[in-house]
Amino acid sequence: MKKLMRTALVAVGAMSLASSSALAQDSELIIFDWAGYEDPEFFTAYTAKHGDSPTFTYFGDEEEAFQKLRTGFRTDAVHPCSQSVPRWIEAGLIAPLDTSRIDRWDEVNKAFRDIPAFQKDGEYYFVPVDWGNTATTYNTELLSEADVQSLQAFADPKHRGRISLPDNVDDAYALGFLAVGVKDWANASMDEFQQASDFLRKVNENVRDYWSDGASLAQLMQSGEVYLAWAWNETFSTMSYEGFPIAMKRDTDEGSSSWVCGYAKSANAPGSEDKFYDFINAWLEPSTADYIVTWWGYGHSNEVAMSGMSNEDLAAVGLESSEKLRDGTLWQGPVPAVLREAMIAEFENIKAGF
Repeated sequence: MKKLMRTALVAVGAMSLASSSALAQDSELIIFDWAGYEDPEFFTAYTAKHGDSPTFTYFGDEEEAFQKLRTGFRTDAVHPCSQSVPRWIEAGLIAPLDTSRIDRWDEVNKAFRDIPAFQKDGEYYFVPVDWGNTATTYNTELLSEADVQSLQAFADPKHRGRISLPDNVDDAYALGFLAVGVKDWANASMDEFQQASDFLRKVNENVRDYWSDGASLAQLMQSGEVYLAWAWNETFSTMSYEGFPIAMKRDTDEGSSSWVCGYAKSANAPGSEDKFYDFINAWLEPSTADYIVTWWGYGHSNEVAMSGMSNEDLAAVGLESSEKLRDGTLWQGPVPAVLREAMIAEFENIKAGF
């Protein structure tokens, strides 16, 4: 029941996004976020202290968020993912953090926390909080594991109209690069970028719809309209819990992708700095780590909290790890600015049929 309620919250967030409205609560802290992250279980310590949730307003993807912030939209915190952070720093959209005010800073996984691209002039600009995978996800009653052993299945004409991809440039290009044999996109050549783009054009011919959030993808898969998707852990975790015949395959011939997202402090924050740090501290609590793994199927950046979870529990939501899986993973880390801009522009052309 709790997971069903969470899925409903995501749907509510998506509707809020569509109407460009904010979920108004505590006006002294405005969070610019992905739909669904207004779930109060993520920041229970904040609500316990202040008696209310922050105000949430939503973006559909990071490029939308970037452009809105550049036009002067004011918020206190924003939730980008790793590949966007350097661009946001250079654009002056986010401010350095006072890490002494982040109570569990030393518990944050250093592999995420200490990436040089998240720092400038010796200061940190990004607090990783959530991570996960984007991988082949399919209806096991309509497709076999052999059908999806290769990512080339996404471009197979026999699946035309039965496929869904994220409406997200980074996840889409993670699929494209993997499909052409690239697992380190930070060092990808422009020729490899063109090969990845050509693959995504073929896939676009098969796409029924580009999904913008987990709830919309779940609806497509539950209806039977879509039986093969490039999806986050949330889809597998939620739908399998509800008894839907679904599997997430990370060990395809070409592999899968992993990402990390987190919070940054807006450079023109209008609200309470104290409440910003209270919000971050609430997110890094072990109870939040347990909740996001158990009910969302995502990993958490608190390495101490994650280390106490069993491999069995992590495997149940698609977060298991092995040397083979790690070797087959494209890490969605920061990419060179020229490549990043090319990806953004080309993805829009691909979706438009060009």
